[in-house]
Amino acid sequence: MLPMVRLLFISLLLANLGFFVWSQGLLAPYGLVPASPSEPQRLERQVRPERVRLLPADEARRIETSTTPQTCLQAGLFDEAEAQALRTALADWPEGSWRVAEGMEPARWMVYMGKYADPETLARKKAELGRRNVKFDPATAPEFQPGLSLGRFSTEADATLALKQLEGRGVVSARVVRERAELRGQVLRFAAVDDALRARLDSLKAPLAGRALRPCN
Repeated sequence: MLPMVRLLFISLLLANLGFFVWSQGLLAPYGLVPASPSEPQRLERQVRPERVRLLPADEARRIETSTTPQTCLQAGLFDEAEAQALRTALADWPEGSWRVAEGMEPARWMVYMGKYADPETLARKKAELGRRNVKFDPATAPEFQPGLSLGRFSTEADATLALKQLEGRGVVSARVVRERAELRGQVLRFAAVDDALRARLDSLKAPLAGRALRPCN
């Protein structure tokens, strides 16, 4: 046991001695030398250091602003008179920051229940749908009131598929109707709204005539 301990002691002593010799650079003639933070090779590995410069505060703010995420926003549809009011209101905005052009909203289809002759029948249908965990909301178009919408869709095929699924859940008196025909008009679009443009959007409340700006399609 004693020879083994002696051997371990000698090995540790030699390892420490070797580390000391290497760390002091005494093995440099043999190509064994520790890296030094001041060694010239580090300077040689720098990539075009002459291009590094400190930015003035105003330039740094400008660059930071230019990299701010930008959002595309749009609103519509507008008739021609409303579109002209928008063009007038936007006349002094930066060129190319906005555009008013022809737009279209597709027809909208609805899975519908109604019309109901009296409030009692309407309430009974709501209770029935609630028991079946079927979501609904009031039909908004005058020609469908009082009635219930079980979903609105951009195509008749999607509405028909939804109706079949509802029938599988026990809904038997619903049908597919066209809630709204295709609409055409003018659409206002801001392709890239940055902080500077966003600060001016409140000035458009009147010419927007109640239309909300929303993310572009």
